Amino acid sequence: MLAYGWFPVTVPGAPAAWAELSARFGKLPLTVVMAPAIKYAEEGYPISPTVGRNWEISFDRYVHKLKGEQFENWFRTFAPQGRAPKIGELWRSADQARTLQSIAETKAQSFYNGDIADKIVQFSQRHNGFLRKADLATFKPEWVNPISVNYRGYDVWEIPPNGHGLVALMALNILKGFDFEMKECANSYHLQIEALKLAFADGKKYIADPSQMSLNIEGLLSEGYAADRRKLIGERALQPEPGNPPKGGTVYLATADGEGNMVSFIQSNYDGFGSGLVVPETGISLHNRGNNFSLDPNHANCLQPGKRSYHTIHSRILN
Repeated sequence: MLAYGWFPVTVPGAPAAWAELSARFGKLPLTVVMAPAIKYAEEGYPISPTVGRNWEISFDRYVHKLKGEQFENWFRTFAPQGRAPKIGELWRSADQARTLQSIAETKAQSFYNGDIADKIVQFSQRHNGFLRKADLATFKPEWVNPISVNYRGYDVWEIPPNGHGLVALMALNILKGFDFEMKECANSYHLQIEALKLAFADGKKYIADPSQMSLNIEGLLSEGYAADRRKLIGERALQPEPGNPPKGGTVYLATADGEGNMVSFIQSNYDGFGSGLVVPETGISLHNRGNNFSLDPNHANCLQPGKRSYHTIHSRILN
C-alpha cells in the first residue's frame, strides 16, 4: 500500500472514541475535559525536545515526498515558517482549536455528520479521495472483550485484533516455557528476541479485522501451539516464518483515580504525521493506517471495503 495521500486513509475513529468514553465513564462534560487541549491549540504549545526532533525528521521526509496541491495544507499547518518548529518555540493552530471545540460541543457528531464531516468529504472529492459522507456517518465505536494469557502468575490483558496486542501474548506464551537464570544476559535477550520474531511473523500473517481472520484467537494462544513455536528457538538466531496454528504508531496515556477507575489509552496517526493530508480549515492531519493493508487477495489482511486493517496499536494491563 502507499504511505501518503488518500490511499491509506480510513475513517478516523478517535473523536468518536473520546465521546463514547466520556459518555460511558466520564463525570465532566466533554467541553470541560477537552478545554486544556483547545487552549493549547489556540494559545500555543512549546515544542519539547523529543517532539521537536521527531517533527524535524518528519518535515525533512515530507518535503521530499509530498508533492502536489493536496499536501500544501500540511506545510501551512505544521511548517508555517517553511521549516519544522524549533525546540522551545510555540506552535499553535486556530483551525485545530475550532475543530476540537466543535467536537467537544457536539460530542463528536460534527466530525461524522456535520460541518467537519462536510469539510473532510469536500477535500476528499477535490483530490479524488475515497471518503464519503456515508463512510463517516455510519462509523460507530465498538466495545470489545480483552484477551489474556497468564505469564508466571500475572494475567496480561490486551485489546483483541485487529490490534496486534495478540503478538505480545503469543511471545509470552512461548517464553514461559524457558527458565531464565539471569535477567540481563545474552541468552535472556536472545530468547526474548526470538520469541518476539516468531510472534510477529504469525501476527503479520494472521491478524486482521476479526470478522475476516481465518484462525481463531484461542488457537493462536493455545499452549500446544506455543510449545511448537518454542521448539524452533535454538542457540542461533533464525529467520522466522509464520506457523500453522490450530484452525478454528505514539502517544500513550495511563492514569488511575482514587475510585479504582483506570485508563490505558493510546492513539496515533501511524507514521509521523500520517498521510500528509491536512483537511483545510480544520487542522486535522489524516492518518495512514490503511498502509497496513495487503493487496494480496489471498492474505488475511487484504484490502476490502468496510474492513479494518492490521493495527500496530495495543495497550497492556497486568494484574
